[in-house]
Amino acid sequence: MRIGIIKTRWNEEHVNNLVAGIKKGLKECKVSDTNIFETSVPGSFELPMAARFLALTGTCDAIITTGVLIKGDTMHFEFIADAVAKGIMNIGLQTSTPVVFGVLTCQNEQQVKDRSTGDNNHGYDWGKTAVEMALLRTEALGGKKGEESKEMLAAMGFGKADEDSASKEKKSAFF
Repeated sequence: MRIGIIKTRWNEEHVNNLVAGIKKGLKECKVSDTNIFETSVPGSFELPMAARFLALTGTCDAIITTGVLIKGDTMHFEFIADAVAKGIMNIGLQTSTPVVFGVLTCQNEQQVKDRSTGDNNHGYDWGKTAVEMALLRTEALGGKKGEESKEMLAAMGFGKADEDSASKEKKSAFF
């Protein structure tokens, strides 16, 4: 599985903390360092365009866009946050490549620190989300099916590998 990380250079310290969390989540899902592509853009507004370019190459199974927006005294925050969120969602829908919205939108720097460090580093969950969505896409578009897909998910840390047969019969695959 190949995962693309597009990060902003704005609020670089916090963004780098989030990327470290992403990589920790990816590592737990057994994504090797050689299968992680990382690049940067100036700010959050540029994330959707960069994600579109990367998605169109077809080289990544999922993309994580990573940035930090901190509310100021003007409407700038609202315009940028809204445009970036819609842009990132549209890229995923248009290209069928999962694109994770890894942009913190916070009221102040303390909120950013609380969400980008320690046990509450949101990047960790974004990394796991990218893998889960990439696997879902593979299954939905005709890749690995049924038990093979479940085994793959279990091997990457999703679900239980040793479900009993009764519970297997009750559950169905997403597609």
